[in-house]
Amino acid sequence: MGNLPVVTTSFVGRDSELDSIDRALRDHRLVTLSGSGGVGKSRLALQTAGRVGDRYADGVWWADLSHLDDDQLLTTTVCDGVGLLDHSARRPVAALCEWLSDQRLLLVLDCCERLVDSCRQLVTELLAAAPGLTVLATSRQPLGAEGEHAVQVHPLTAGEDGDEAVRLFHDRAAAVVPGLALDSPGDAAAVAEICRRLEGIPLAVELACAQLRESSAQEITGRLASRLDALSDDTLWPRRHRALRTTIGWSHELCAPLERLLWARLSVFRGVITTADAEAVCSGGPLGAEAIAPALESLAGQSVLRRTGDGYRMLDTLREYGAMWLAELAEDALFTDRHARHFAQTAVQAHAGWLGPRQVEWYGRVAATHADLCAALEHLLAEDPERAMEMAGCAGLFWSCCGHLHQARTYLERVLALPLSAGPHRTRALWALGITLTLQGDHEAARRVGKECEQAARLGRDVEGALSAAHSMSFTYLMMGRPQTAHLVSDHALRRHPGDPADAPSQMRCRVIRLFALSALGRLDEAYEEATRLQRLSLRFGEHWARAYADHQLALIHLLQGRPRQAESHARAMLASKHQLHDSLGIALGLDLLAGAIAAQGDGVAAARTSGTGHTYWRIIGHPHRGTPELGAIREQWELRARQAAGDTAYERAYRRASADDAERGLAHALERQLPS
Repeated sequence: MGNLPVVTTSFVGRDSELDSIDRALRDHRLVTLSGSGGVGKSRLALQTAGRVGDRYADGVWWADLSHLDDDQLLTTTVCDGVGLLDHSARRPVAALCEWLSDQRLLLVLDCCERLVDSCRQLVTELLAAAPGLTVLATSRQPLGAEGEHAVQVHPLTAGEDGDEAVRLFHDRAAAVVPGLALDSPGDAAAVAEICRRLEGIPLAVELACAQLRESSAQEITGRLASRLDALSDDTLWPRRHRALRTTIGWSHELCAPLERLLWARLSVFRGVITTADAEAVCSGGPLGAEAIAPALESLAGQSVLRRTGDGYRMLDTLREYGAMWLAELAEDALFTDRHARHFAQTAVQAHAGWLGPRQVEWYGRVAATHADLCAALEHLLAEDPERAMEMAGCAGLFWSCCGHLHQARTYLERVLALPLSAGPHRTRALWALGITLTLQGDHEAARRVGKECEQAARLGRDVEGALSAAHSMSFTYLMMGRPQTAHLVSDHALRRHPGDPADAPSQMRCRVIRLFALSALGRLDEAYEEATRLQRLSLRFGEHWARAYADHQLALIHLLQGRPRQAESHARAMLASKHQLHDSLGIALGLDLLAGAIAAQGDGVAAARTSGTGHTYWRIIGHPHRGTPELGAIREQWELRARQAAGDTAYERAYRRASADDAERGLAHALERQLPS
């Protein structure tokens, strides 16, 4: 189990370091790999994590901190890293401590250098709360925590043919220029000299190697020697940084002017950079949008960017260099603002496209750009609070679905605390906050916010706002165990505003609440008709969110009325949709229903496995009620039936095994079960 990054290049050398870190992890619960930028700390940590993974029953989990400039998102980023999407109102550190308390796992915190003090404090709390936890950190300096074992990461051995740096050069050269032969005496000597002059720093070696497309090894040696010899002032260029700074600077100079400009402008990004995002943010002046795509490919070819999926990433050290040049060009404020406004517009477009065939795509887009959305919001909170409020309200429902409830609540409360004008943006932000508070189980706070949202919508005479307020209020009542009130509020709003959902998407959300309220009240025939109408409406728009909840209710109704095979079919349909939306709460609800449908058909062991996977998802989201209150008693009936069919011993064994398994793997296993003929 785990989430280690996938790399496509081979790992070269460092056998003794790997053995040393391996031993350190056996004897110490906090091991920090420290060293200068570009020396290979992250890659060494990744190689170590893959090597020792079998020792940790609950897996090896990776949290990338390189995009964080302050500590506000530190704990939630680590929560994301270990797969915890906590829905409770607890402080994130409390939820994380509880989540890790009974697990035996290795947590890798990569790039702690900007947040050393905060990382030290967090790690200290986690290690105290979780006796089975081991932390492997990378940082340019040790964290300074009690019990820390620091390992200084040195450059690769360099200077002789066959040394580690030379082996790395040959390995990367084969990728840069396939078929290139570097085995002549002159080339071998040149490669050894390059690696010696670059002091074996892996990033410097890779950047130099990228120049083989245009230059021979001997030409690279000559130019590099002249550059290094010119840098004699060690006060300006400290010895340990000189080779890397020189190579980055040289790579920068060898880029075409427009590529250098793009490198600088790309430094405002925090996560994966897509071509479309780069075109939207970075074009302007001499750098036209049509030049972005080829420039990105060229920068990737020169190892300034690294390809990942459908986009690119920039190493932190190279991003720092680009940011330095962006400031030199006096464009840092301009492009930070352009970046923020672009991602604010992304959130607005996602919200506008929620009810439509691109709904799944928008959920994926918001999830994939989370780091950049947070950076954009931070900037706009300081520079354009009105725009920040619009953005936070638009991202709110997506974030609640993707599990970022703590960030959603923090940002929404921050924008709503500002003295901003009333209007639809504020109403939407109140609605999003109400949903977030309800999902966290903070029902009284959610009711207060819902009332405020209702009042704001009334003053604004806004149909969508009125339906959003009704959705927030009725959802809160439903989760409080008051389905009659939930039905009254949602039904009243729908009757008062009966127009097309395309004009007011919250109509679909209110329909979902009304449906759940009907089944909770035992009005199953009405609920069935409502669910089928909702399903038809969802199919008309090509959306998945409401359709999944219609399937949930149809599964529940079929199960309660003695049709378990039909219930199983609808539960699977719900799970498929919720998995596409990255909705862990919806998956947990669907797994409970699927377990009930399987149990009702007499397969107690398969029901136990499915229920165990559901338990894993409920733990991931830390939900206090496991759905609406009335489901609890029904769930107990399904479990009893499964136990009777399997026997207590077989049931417990299957349940425990599924509970201890990786959530995604357990979900895949549950969905593989063949439907009965």
